Amino acid sequence: MGDIGINNLSSVYPTKYWRKLPDGRVECTLCPRFCRMREGQRGMCFVRGVLDEKVVLTTYGRSSGFCIDPIEKKPLNHFYPGTAVLSFGTAGCNLACRFCQNWDISKSREWDKLQEEASPELIAQIAHSTGCRSVAFTYNDPVIFMEYAIDVAKECHKFNIKTVAVTAGEINEEPRKEFFSHIDAANVDLKGFTERFYRKVCGGHLQPVLDTLKYLVNETDVWVEITTLLIPGHNDSDDEIDAMTKWIYENLGPDIPHHFTAFHPDYKMLDVPHTPPETLTRARKIAMKNGLHFVYTGNVHDPRGGSTWCPNCGELLIGRDWYTIFAWNLKNGRCKCGYKLPGHFEKNPGSWGARRAPLSPKMFKKHLKTFL
Repeated sequence: MGDIGINNLSSVYPTKYWRKLPDGRVECTLCPRFCRMREGQRGMCFVRGVLDEKVVLTTYGRSSGFCIDPIEKKPLNHFYPGTAVLSFGTAGCNLACRFCQNWDISKSREWDKLQEEASPELIAQIAHSTGCRSVAFTYNDPVIFMEYAIDVAKECHKFNIKTVAVTAGEINEEPRKEFFSHIDAANVDLKGFTERFYRKVCGGHLQPVLDTLKYLVNETDVWVEITTLLIPGHNDSDDEIDAMTKWIYENLGPDIPHHFTAFHPDYKMLDVPHTPPETLTRARKIAMKNGLHFVYTGNVHDPRGGSTWCPNCGELLIGRDWYTIFAWNLKNGRCKCGYKLPGHFEKNPGSWGARRAPLSPKMFKKHLKTFL
């Protein structure tokens, strides 16, 4: 924990998930870390701290960057395929993953990495003017800036723009209900399937993530997909993948898409090799053997593992090469055999393709002027 050091009071926003303790400290109850802070201190996430004996969010309305991406990059393969999503995040994180591949954002302690303010109204207007089907809270976990994300979601829904949370799922029960009531789709990062891995490598716990997954799938209408980054020698054993995918089948059902993605050396795990493509193929076979219908490989060139196949007749339903759709064999969301593909699909796929289009503050102003 560190000094709150607020330089921009306009980015401070009140929160409600906290309580005062008898010893004078204030405990944040947003996530399972339960950070206990004194006046002026920040929690582990670095963006929530104590000001005037209350927990405040210190990054409201500020972002580490905006980019228009293909929705498949989140990754979401069953949520309006081929469409564009406006992606953004803030700074900080409530985990401490040694392999973080967005560490320059999620581990940032420098406020100059945050661009000029972007109000929820502005973000929704930009998403609308650029033809984005959805807005994604990503790069760092939106759980820690949930008040900002919720307000963005409310504005986006006025334009029928969907909202996507890319999250590790480390959130407590009450804030979980509030946050996800404003979210249309989520990709939950199931980082491994042992408490030891979560504790030693991620600085978190497994059970809250499992609770989040069960809540989302069984108690909400949020469309859910799961991602697991397979790290050689750490979470890629047959036994762990077998146990994980059996749990998914038994607790979430066979239709939850599961993405196995390849690790590359980064942050504090530079001594670990890249994930071999064969590892992803092996994981996919184990998951499908355990009854999962939609298992994907990512961060490698594997058109078969990236495509969607009908579990009823074996027909190719959506062909993908990286983030480009090359085949579309759905009619009203159904295979020719009549099988209805789980997810959200329009009559035709989007045409955004594999492009990535970063938006600078200057471009933001240009788009806003065009919109207005």
